[in-house]
Amino acid sequence: IPTRRALAAGLAAFVASAGAAAAQQQTQRKPDLADVVAGAYAGSVISDSRGSSRSGVALTITRTGPNTVEISSNYNRLPKITVPLMAAMDKIVQRNGDSAFVYDPAAQQLDVSFNNEVSWSGNKR
Repeated sequence: IPTRRALAAGLAAFVASAGAAAAQQQTQRKPDLADVVAGAYAGSVISDSRGSSRSGVALTITRTGPNTVEISSNYNRLPKITVPLMAAMDKIVQRNGDSAFVYDPAAQQLDVSFNNEVSWSGNKR
C-alpha cells in the first residue's frame, strides 16, 4: 500500500510533466498571420474625418490570438481596435469589421482605416 508521501510525490511529478508538455506545445505553435504583422510601426495619419493629418504617429500591433491582433497607438485619436486577419493574394487584410487593414509583407507597408474615420499609413520599424 503506497504511503501518502509516495502518492504526493507521484502526483507532483505528474503535474510537473503535464505542465512541461503544455509549455512545449505552446512553444512549438506554428506562426500565423498575426505573428507576421506583430511589431512596431512608424507613420502618419493621412486622412481624418474630424481633423487634419498628423505625422509621427506610431502603432503597436500585438498578437492576441490565432490570426488576430490588437492595434494601439501613441495618438489618442486612433482607438484601440482588434482585427481578425486573413490572407488575400500577397497581402494580409482584415477578415471582417469596419476597420480596413492592409499589410504588404514584401514592402512591410501597413495601411489602416480605424472605424472608417481615420486613415493611417506607415512602415514596420
